[in-house]
Amino acid sequence: MKNKMNFAIIHGVYSNPDSNWFPWLRQELEKKKYDVISPKFPTPIGQSLESWMDMISKFEGNIDEGTVMVGHSLGAAFIINYLEQSKKKIKAAILVAGFHRNLKSPYDVMNRTFINKNFDWEKIRANCGKILAVASDNDEFIPMEISKELAKNLGAELEIVHNGGHLNLQSGYKEFPLLLNLIETV
Repeated sequence: MKNKMNFAIIHGVYSNPDSNWFPWLRQELEKKKYDVISPKFPTPIGQSLESWMDMISKFEGNIDEGTVMVGHSLGAAFIINYLEQSKKKIKAAILVAGFHRNLKSPYDVMNRTFINKNFDWEKIRANCGKILAVASDNDEFIPMEISKELAKNLGAELEIVHNGGHLNLQSGYKEFPLLLNLIETV
Protein backbone atom coordinates (compact mmCIF):
# COMPACT_ATOMS: atom_id res chain seq x y z
CA MET A 1 0.00 0.00 0.00
CA LYS A 2 1.31 3.42 -0.93
CA ASN A 3 1.51 5.92 1.91
CA LYS A 4 -0.60 9.06 1.60
CA MET A 5 1.49 12.15 0.94
CA ASN A 6 2.08 14.24 4.05
CA PHE A 7 4.36 17.11 4.96
CA ALA A 8 6.89 18.27 7.53
CA ILE A 9 7.79 21.97 7.46
CA ILE A 10 11.15 22.67 9.12
CA HIS A 11 12.03 26.26 10.07
CA GLY A 12 15.52 27.72 10.42
CA VAL A 13 17.59 29.58 12.97
CA TYR A 14 15.86 32.45 14.85
CA SER A 15 12.58 31.26 13.36
CA ASN A 16 9.52 29.23 14.28
CA PRO A 17 6.52 27.53 12.61
CA ASP A 18 4.55 30.79 12.62
CA SER A 19 7.09 32.88 10.70
CA ASN A 20 7.87 33.49 7.05
CA TRP A 21 5.72 31.56 4.55
CA PHE A 22 5.33 28.51 6.82
CA PRO A 23 1.77 29.25 8.08
CA TRP A 24 0.63 30.04 4.54
CA LEU A 25 2.11 26.80 3.16
CA ARG A 26 0.61 24.77 5.98
CA GLN A 27 -2.83 26.29 5.33
CA GLU A 28 -2.59 25.67 1.58
CA LEU A 29 -1.57 22.04 2.12
CA GLU A 30 -4.27 21.46 4.73
CA LYS A 31 -6.85 22.89 2.29
CA LYS A 32 -5.81 20.02 0.00
CA LYS A 33 -6.44 17.60 2.90
CA TYR A 34 -2.78 16.79 3.56
CA ASP A 35 -1.48 16.12 7.06
CA VAL A 36 1.19 18.66 8.02
CA ILE A 37 3.55 18.83 10.97
CA SER A 38 5.66 21.88 11.71
CA PRO A 39 7.65 21.34 14.91
CA LYS A 40 9.11 24.23 16.88
CA PHE A 41 12.82 23.56 17.24
CA PRO A 42 15.00 25.22 19.89
CA THR A 43 16.72 28.27 18.43
CA PRO A 44 18.92 30.13 19.09
CA ILE A 45 19.09 28.97 22.72
CA GLY A 46 19.57 25.23 22.93
CA GLN A 47 20.10 24.95 19.19
CA SER A 48 22.09 21.88 18.20
CA LEU A 49 21.66 19.01 15.82
CA GLU A 50 21.12 16.74 18.83
CA SER A 51 18.32 18.89 20.28
CA TRP A 52 16.65 19.11 16.87
CA MET A 53 16.89 15.34 16.37
CA ASP A 54 15.32 14.91 19.82
CA MET A 55 12.45 17.19 18.76
CA ILE A 56 11.81 15.43 15.43
CA SER A 57 11.85 12.06 17.21
CA LYS A 58 8.54 13.10 18.82
CA PHE A 59 7.06 13.12 15.31
CA GLU A 60 8.59 9.89 13.99
CA GLY A 61 5.13 8.34 13.71
CA ASN A 62 4.21 11.07 11.21
CA ILE A 63 7.21 10.49 8.95
CA ASP A 64 7.04 7.72 6.35
CA GLU A 65 7.51 6.99 2.65
CA GLY A 66 4.75 9.48 1.83
CA THR A 67 6.44 12.38 3.63
CA VAL A 68 7.70 15.49 1.87
CA MET A 69 10.05 17.49 4.10
CA VAL A 70 10.27 21.20 3.32
CA GLY A 71 13.07 23.08 5.05
CA HIS A 72 14.18 26.70 5.01
CA SER A 73 17.80 27.72 5.61
CA LEU A 74 19.04 25.78 8.66
CA GLY A 75 15.89 23.66 8.30
CA ALA A 76 17.32 22.44 4.99
CA ALA A 77 20.66 21.59 6.65
CA PHE A 78 18.68 19.72 9.31
CA ILE A 79 16.83 17.70 6.66
CA ILE A 80 20.05 16.47 5.06
CA ASN A 81 21.30 15.43 8.51
CA TYR A 82 18.00 13.69 9.22
CA LEU A 83 18.14 11.80 5.92
CA GLU A 84 21.71 10.76 6.62
CA GLN A 85 20.95 9.47 10.13
CA SER A 86 17.46 8.07 9.66
CA LYS A 87 16.59 4.51 8.82
CA LYS A 88 13.43 5.81 7.15
CA LYS A 89 12.93 6.75 3.53
CA ILE A 90 10.80 9.75 2.58
CA LYS A 91 9.06 10.72 -0.65
CA ALA A 92 10.83 14.05 -1.21
CA ALA A 93 12.80 16.91 0.28
CA ILE A 94 12.52 20.52 -0.78
CA LEU A 95 15.45 22.57 0.48
CA VAL A 96 14.80 26.32 0.39
CA ALA A 97 17.86 28.58 0.85
CA GLY A 98 19.74 25.48 1.98
CA PHE A 99 23.38 25.04 2.85
CA HIS A 100 25.74 22.36 4.09
CA ARG A 101 28.92 24.20 5.03
CA ASN A 102 30.17 27.40 6.63
CA LEU A 103 28.80 30.60 5.20
CA LYS A 104 31.63 32.79 6.53
CA SER A 105 29.11 34.54 8.74
CA PRO A 106 28.40 34.94 12.47
CA TYR A 107 25.81 32.15 12.09
CA ASP A 108 28.54 29.55 11.48
CA VAL A 109 29.20 29.15 15.21
CA MET A 110 25.57 28.46 16.12
CA ASN A 111 25.08 26.21 13.07
CA ARG A 112 28.30 24.22 13.55
CA THR A 113 26.70 20.92 14.63
CA PHE A 114 24.59 20.86 11.44
CA ILE A 115 27.26 21.63 8.83
CA ASN A 116 30.90 21.21 7.79
CA LYS A 117 31.08 17.47 7.93
CA ASN A 118 31.70 14.71 5.48
CA PHE A 119 28.11 13.96 4.59
CA ASP A 120 27.25 10.56 3.16
CA TRP A 121 25.57 12.01 0.08
CA GLU A 122 24.79 8.56 -1.30
CA LYS A 123 22.89 7.56 1.85
CA ILE A 124 21.04 10.89 1.90
CA ARG A 125 19.95 10.39 -1.72
CA ALA A 126 19.00 6.76 -1.04
CA ASN A 127 16.66 7.83 1.80
CA CYS A 128 14.77 10.32 -0.36
CA GLY A 129 12.81 9.74 -3.55
CA LYS A 130 13.27 13.24 -4.98
CA ILE A 131 15.24 16.27 -3.85
CA LEU A 132 14.61 19.82 -5.01
CA ALA A 133 16.72 22.83 -4.06
CA VAL A 134 15.38 26.37 -4.25
CA ALA A 135 17.83 29.27 -4.06
CA SER A 136 17.85 32.98 -4.73
CA ASP A 137 20.45 34.67 -6.90
CA ASN A 138 20.81 37.48 -4.34
CA ASP A 139 20.51 35.68 -0.99
CA GLU A 140 22.39 37.79 1.54
CA PHE A 141 23.23 34.74 3.66
CA ILE A 142 23.68 31.82 1.24
CA PRO A 143 26.14 32.35 -1.63
CA MET A 144 24.99 30.89 -4.95
CA GLU A 145 28.13 28.72 -5.13
CA ILE A 146 27.00 26.92 -1.94
CA SER A 147 23.47 26.44 -3.33
CA LYS A 148 24.86 24.96 -6.54
CA GLU A 149 27.31 22.74 -4.66
CA LEU A 150 24.55 21.44 -2.36
CA ALA A 151 22.28 20.65 -5.34
CA LYS A 152 25.13 18.89 -7.14
CA ASN A 153 26.06 16.80 -4.07
CA LEU A 154 22.44 15.71 -3.71
CA GLY A 155 21.71 15.20 -7.38
CA ALA A 156 18.91 17.71 -6.85
CA GLU A 157 17.10 19.89 -9.32
CA LEU A 158 17.96 23.55 -8.58
CA GLU A 159 15.28 26.21 -8.97
CA ILE A 160 16.80 29.71 -8.93
CA VAL A 161 14.58 32.61 -7.89
CA HIS A 162 15.64 35.98 -9.28
CA ASN A 163 15.99 38.69 -6.59
CA GLY A 164 14.39 36.50 -3.90
CA GLY A 165 16.73 37.49 -1.07
CA HIS A 166 16.72 34.83 1.66
CA LEU A 167 13.25 33.69 0.53
CA ASN A 168 11.83 34.75 3.88
CA LEU A 169 9.37 37.32 5.20
CA GLN A 170 12.01 40.08 5.17
CA SER A 171 12.39 39.42 1.43
CA GLY A 172 8.62 39.65 0.91
CA TYR A 173 7.78 35.95 1.19
CA LYS A 174 4.71 35.76 3.39
CA GLU A 175 3.29 33.50 0.66
CA PHE A 176 5.32 31.33 -1.69
CA PRO A 177 3.23 30.16 -4.68
CA LEU A 178 6.32 28.88 -6.55
CA LEU A 179 6.99 26.48 -3.70
CA LEU A 180 3.43 25.17 -3.84
CA ASN A 181 3.86 24.62 -7.60
CA LEU A 182 7.11 22.72 -6.99
CA ILE A 183 5.37 20.51 -4.45
CA GLU A 184 3.00 19.46 -7.23
CA THR A 185 6.00 17.97 -9.10
CA VAL A 186 6.97 15.53 -6.32
